[in-house]
Amino acid sequence: MSTVLGTSPGQWLRTLAPALSLAAAVLFFYAIPPHPPLTLFDLRLVAVHAMIVGTAAIGMTFVIISAGIDLSVGSAIALVSVAAALVLENGGGVGAALIVALSTGALCGFYNGLLVTSLRLPPFIATLGTLGFYRGVAKWISGSIPVTAPTRGLDLWVNPIPNPHWLFVAPGVWLMLALAVVFILLLRYSVLGQHALAIGSNEATARLCGIRITRTKIAIYVLAGLLTGLAGLMQFARLTQGDPTVAIGLELDIIAAVVIGGGSLSGGQGSIVGTLAGAVLMAYLRNRSTVLGWPNFVEEMIVGHIIIVAVAVDRWRAGRSR
Repeated sequence: MSTVLGTSPGQWLRTLAPALSLAAAVLFFYAIPPHPPLTLFDLRLVAVHAMIVGTAAIGMTFVIISAGIDLSVGSAIALVSVAAALVLENGGGVGAALIVALSTGALCGFYNGLLVTSLRLPPFIATLGTLGFYRGVAKWISGSIPVTAPTRGLDLWVNPIPNPHWLFVAPGVWLMLALAVVFILLLRYSVLGQHALAIGSNEATARLCGIRITRTKIAIYVLAGLLTGLAGLMQFARLTQGDPTVAIGLELDIIAAVVIGGGSLSGGQGSIVGTLAGAVLMAYLRNRSTVLGWPNFVEEMIVGHIIIVAVAVDRWRAGRSR
C-alpha cells in the first residue's frame, strides 16, 4: 500500500536508512561509558575525514549504480598523492598539481573501464588486479618512500579549523558539497546519469534501447577517476606528503558509504545524498573509536561488519522486490 504521496513504505525506509544508521551510531557511542563529548573540533574533524571518503564515494556511486565496482580506489588515491607530491617537490604550483592529480585519477578510471569493457572482465576481478597495479606504480615512482613536498596552501583546504572562521568547516568540505549538488543534477537530469541507471537496472535491455554500453561504462569510470584524483590531492594535503602506502583499506569505507546510502551492488539504485550520509557515518565511527582509545583492529572489525550488514540488507531488499 502506498502513502498519500505515492511512495511505498519500503521506499521511504530506503530513503531514511542513512539518517537512521547515523542516529543509531550516535546512540551506540553515547551509551558507552565514559560518554566522551562530541566537541566542535570533533565535528570539524569528522567533516574533514568524511570529505576524502565522500569525494571518492560520489564517483563510486555512479560506478555502483551502473552495476560496477572499483576496488582499486584506495590504491589510486595513494598513486595520485605521490604524483601530486612529486610535481610540488619539483617546483610545480597548485594548478599543475591539480591537473596531474585529476589526470592520474582519470587515467586510472579509464584503464579500469577498458579492462571491464574490452576484455569483458567482471569489475570485481578487473579492479582487484588494478588495486595491486596502482599501488605498485605508486611505490615505483616514489622509490617506496613517502615524498614530502611543500603544500603551497593546499593544507588550508583540509584544515579542520578553517580560515576564515565563518566557514565553520574546512573549505574542502564545502567543495565536496558543491560537487555533490552537481552530481545530483548529473544523475537525475543528464544523459549519462540516465544511461548509468538503465545499464545498472538491465544491461541487456539498455543495449536493445540503443545505449552505447562500452562508451558509457568507460565514461562512468573516468568520471569516478576524476573524483578519485581530487580525493588523492586532498589526501596529500592532509598528510603533507605523498605516501605510496596510504589509504590501504580506504576502498572499504568508500564502498560502504555508497551501500549504506542506499546504493545496490546489483546496480540501478543509488543516492548521492545517501552516500554523503554514509561517508559521515564512517568518519564518525572512526572518530569515536579513536576518542575511546580503541585499537585500530576494533575499527576494522566494526567497518567489516557494517559492510556485511549493509550488503545483507541490500540483498534482502532485492529479494523482496522480485
